[in-house]
Amino acid sequence: MADLDELRIRIDRLDQALISVVAERLAVCREVAAVKEGSDTPVIQPARVRDVLTTRRQQSIEAGIDPDFAEQLFRVLLTETHRIEVAGHRPDPAPEKSAATADARSGLDTVASRVDHVVVAVHDIDAARVAMVERFGFREVPLSGGDAPGVIAVAAGGVTVVLVAADAAPSVASYIARHGDGVQHIAIEVLNAGFARACLAQAGAPLLTYVVVDGDGHEQFFAAADPTTGLQLGFISRVGHRVGVGAANVLALFDALVDE
Repeated sequence: MADLDELRIRIDRLDQALISVVAERLAVCREVAAVKEGSDTPVIQPARVRDVLTTRRQQSIEAGIDPDFAEQLFRVLLTETHRIEVAGHRPDPAPEKSAATADARSGLDTVASRVDHVVVAVHDIDAARVAMVERFGFREVPLSGGDAPGVIAVAAGGVTVVLVAADAAPSVASYIARHGDGVQHIAIEVLNAGFARACLAQAGAPLLTYVVVDGDGHEQFFAAADPTTGLQLGFISRVGHRVGVGAANVLALFDALVDE
């Protein structure tokens, strides 16, 4: 059996190969951009984007990779591809960049990976659903643990918004009565919830809960609303099965705010 150092060396080599493949793919995309410009072809082609995402999801399934994870990777790659195609017409040179040093990063900056979801409190969830789905083009997605009265999750690409109505729980009604409709908290995905919480506690961040583990194995904790920014944050480490947002997790923060 290989030891840890040997396995890390293999990972480093694979990462270098991955970077080389990405660099080659972006180089080909620059050639594609030149062909598009010469043939007056639009830069963004939605049918091609949908085809790429669909085929890559199938390829990932065949390779034993979670297709939702693979789609996230390719959405990031497609976004960068589009940026390169458009930015190539700018007259100014790209700014120089260097690798960040480890000591320049805070504990949270080390383990935070993305915005996992945004929770929005609403009086009228049916009207909110219409606005998000029919006007903005989001789609409803399943909640982990099944449907829950007064809670709806919608997504567009990799962006998930959870709508929570006043009748979902007394704590939600109380929150809306005090604060009105709007963003209730932003959930940030982190590599390790325990490490993230320890770093924030050491820095004096106003923390509301300890780390709790839900039925899907995800670790989560909440910070209290920051008095200087009004920002309410949640932190989640998705170390369980890859599933949607759980209604119980969302409602837990409303309950915690009542007990605060």
